[in-house]
Amino acid sequence: MPVDTKLREVLERHVASGRIPGVVALVGRGDETHVEAVGTMRHDGGPPMRRDTIFRMASTSKPVTMAAAMILLDECRLRLDDPVEQWLPELADRRVLTRIDGPLDDTVPARRPITVRDLLTSTFGLGMDLTALGSPIMNAVFEQGLTPNLPEPMPEPDEWMRRLGAMPLMHQPGERWQYHISSDLLGVLVARVTGQSYETFLRDRVFDPLGMHDTGFHVPADKIHRLPPAYAPDPATGEFTIWDEAEGGRHSEPPAFQGGGGGLVSTVDDYHAYFRMLLGHGILSRPAKELMTTNRLTPAQQAARHATAVNNVHLSYGQGQHGGWGFGMAVRTYRGDYAPVGQFGWDGGMGTTAYADPGNQLVGILLTQVGMSTPDSARLIHDFWTTLYQTISG
Repeated sequence: MPVDTKLREVLERHVASGRIPGVVALVGRGDETHVEAVGTMRHDGGPPMRRDTIFRMASTSKPVTMAAAMILLDECRLRLDDPVEQWLPELADRRVLTRIDGPLDDTVPARRPITVRDLLTSTFGLGMDLTALGSPIMNAVFEQGLTPNLPEPMPEPDEWMRRLGAMPLMHQPGERWQYHISSDLLGVLVARVTGQSYETFLRDRVFDPLGMHDTGFHVPADKIHRLPPAYAPDPATGEFTIWDEAEGGRHSEPPAFQGGGGGLVSTVDDYHAYFRMLLGHGILSRPAKELMTTNRLTPAQQAARHATAVNNVHLSYGQGQHGGWGFGMAVRTYRGDYAPVGQFGWDGGMGTTAYADPGNQLVGILLTQVGMSTPDSARLIHDFWTTLYQTISG
């Protein structure tokens, strides 16, 4: 695989800018793997980045944690159109807002129950909506601690479900794609169906079989030195602000809520093992992988998702413009940049990206410790993919 010096030059340029302390990148094609580790773990120096550095995967957790639900589908312990209320009774008898920006008590009954398929496709009726910031429902989602990355950690799953169950839906079940909350909800569903914690099931059925020994929802004490601090630079000045330290930080102890939407820590090699599995054999059936990694949205849902991405590039720094969505990950349905149609994967708000490309049998992963409060890590991610696709086709 001809990975020339161009990729390293691009990574080094971003580190030399002073905006990215360090980065670890992996390119895998077939049995060949190329890894670059550039820069340091802290913005003021410190140990160098290494191949085994552990990163907060943030929303790049979504494609990986999705495998737990797919195993249960393969084993017929879940069915796509099963109502989830038999395991999640908090979601029975839903009410739906009359208007997305209306008061929380102005509702109509849901037309039908929420199904497993609705959770898998992020269309169950409630989620993060950049077009509704400041509305009563979005304010309530934040106030109740239903999303990660707030100053207060998310509560344990039963309390989280109680709070979620007190909310009306924003849209009718199955109607509209909405981000994030469905992925966390799937983790609770898997735990209740299996009678195990979400992490235990993932470890037994996904992480250990694939050799993903550095992946989990916290970093053990004997590995904490491999986790850099996470930075959320000041949007106005670019000044580095530590959002989460390693020792004593939010990943130094097991969390109360094992968040399938954004809670994992991992390494480039662990993620490579997972995405190689999606391109090949093992863990999941071929039909399960095809369901996960091809577009599952209707044309109307896809158009609305694309419009949201395009209209919020000033907030997302250009991320999220792929067209389609499978289960827990984006699927490219049109050629909007250097990546081809069919590529699948996702990005994370802490500066992570991981995608697989079936046509080229390619996996690309880039991990850094700079959150997307500024465009710096997003620009690094874009330059990584632009350079990578030139390199493999050059």
